[in-house]
Amino acid sequence: MIDFFHGTATAMITPFTKEGAVNFDAFGRMIEYQIAGGTDVLLILGTTGEPATMTEEEKEAVMRFSVEKVKGRAKIVFGSGSNSTAHAIEASKKAEALGADGLLAVTPYYNKCTQNGIYEYYRAICDAVHIPVICYNVPPRTGVNILPATMEKIASIDNIAGIKEACGNMEQICETARRIRGKCDLYSGDDNLNLPILAIGGAGLISVASNIIPKETKQMYNYVQEGNLRAANELQDRMLPLIDAMFLEVNPIPAKAAADMIGLCGGDPRPPLTPLEPAHRAQVAKVLKEFGLPVKE
Repeated sequence: MIDFFHGTATAMITPFTKEGAVNFDAFGRMIEYQIAGGTDVLLILGTTGEPATMTEEEKEAVMRFSVEKVKGRAKIVFGSGSNSTAHAIEASKKAEALGADGLLAVTPYYNKCTQNGIYEYYRAICDAVHIPVICYNVPPRTGVNILPATMEKIASIDNIAGIKEACGNMEQICETARRIRGKCDLYSGDDNLNLPILAIGGAGLISVASNIIPKETKQMYNYVQEGNLRAANELQDRMLPLIDAMFLEVNPIPAKAAADMIGLCGGDPRPPLTPLEPAHRAQVAKVLKEFGLPVKE
């Protein structure tokens, strides 16, 4: 299927209190910040949201809160992937029942299944739900890569809406785009490659940096849609130092620190992730100030 969404999606962080609980007050403010910034889709409980260290009860509470808070003002996509197909199906059914507009399912990680195993995983998820499913390809984290021929086969599944590409290989991404064009959509999953992926026909982008700069991220997308590549390049050039700062340490460590600095109360990540190192904290603060954002010392 095509046209599930066009525009920008934010891979949202999950803020935690000092005691380690989900900070729903801060999360509500983050949701409002995204909607005010023009974000089209809120991706919740993706990698950036740290679901790997959350209980099933916490994840359900976050889903319920999100649907109630957003009230249809943006689409909501919940992360539901797993290294267990059975668990991914269970999570996907629950997300659909709780009001998700769509799902993001990362490839099975650690198990390192075959390409046929990847296809069967997505087929099983799609057979279990009725809402759109976006595949998520991020080999550096999972050890599994959706090859272009495999994605072409997956695209034939009725409710596959597209692929979030974060493989980092533009040659592969171009071939995937060629094979799925008109069957399902391509989404950028790597902030550094947002502009080139949009330029080859990407329907949108799923961004970490837009936790901090949603308005500018959406404006860059709009420039591309208007055919104003000069303005898009100028804005992307301005954004790149901030994008790079979001990956000084593993995501979402820098994004959570940056959210704290601009008053969004990201909180510390959960172990085994650790708070941003002091030297990197200074770098992030410097980049935020240079971008023109108000930074709380």
